[in-house]
Amino acid sequence: MDRTITVHPTYARFLLWMAWRHDPKRLLLLPFSALAGLGYLLRIVSRDSLKQINQRLLLGSLRLSRLAAPMAGHAEFVFAKNIRPGAIEQIAADREAGYRIVIATASYRLYVDAIARRLGIDDVIATDLTASRGRVQPRISGHNCYGPHKAEMIAAWMAEHGLDRAACHIRCYSDHVSDLPMLEMADEAFVTNAHVPMRLVARAKGWPELDWPAANGHLAVALPTLPG
Repeated sequence: MDRTITVHPTYARFLLWMAWRHDPKRLLLLPFSALAGLGYLLRIVSRDSLKQINQRLLLGSLRLSRLAAPMAGHAEFVFAKNIRPGAIEQIAADREAGYRIVIATASYRLYVDAIARRLGIDDVIATDLTASRGRVQPRISGHNCYGPHKAEMIAAWMAEHGLDRAACHIRCYSDHVSDLPMLEMADEAFVTNAHVPMRLVARAKGWPELDWPAANGHLAVALPTLPG
């Protein structure tokens, strides 16, 4: 989603947006978040740990019963300010061609669901957070939907929905080289708004390069025709 459908990444902006509205005092902890980011750059802190540390610092645990309104507000902001028109047009074109539109993203399902609904996306595969005792905890449930895990989670989602891979035609769109496992499982792979490493891979593999100018990638699955 980030930089494929959106112009800017959503994760850090979501944390700041929620911290400001939920508990502004937590913004005083931003220097510790920066230290965790430095630890990630030095490969002392893993990507999964960094996400959990940042949420623990800036958001803590969140009461489920109070999330609907802020998630809707955040989604409205993203939809109004941070979506590439070309991505919206491509989603509409793929839908018109008979594809089921699925977004696969490392971003948290916590806020992606509301954005996906506004984009008319059918299904979401995303990073989940642990929920217990009526609260969302700063702890990833399962895997971060990133790199090889994203491809595994797509395959698991297809199996869960009874989709036979051999009977489906898959288009994938992504801007980042970390999505190579996902792109390589597709029948058609498209590189969108990509950074240089991804463009080099695309040219080596003969994948089309798309550029959607600024004004959430998505996966499109063509379902087999069902009798009757």
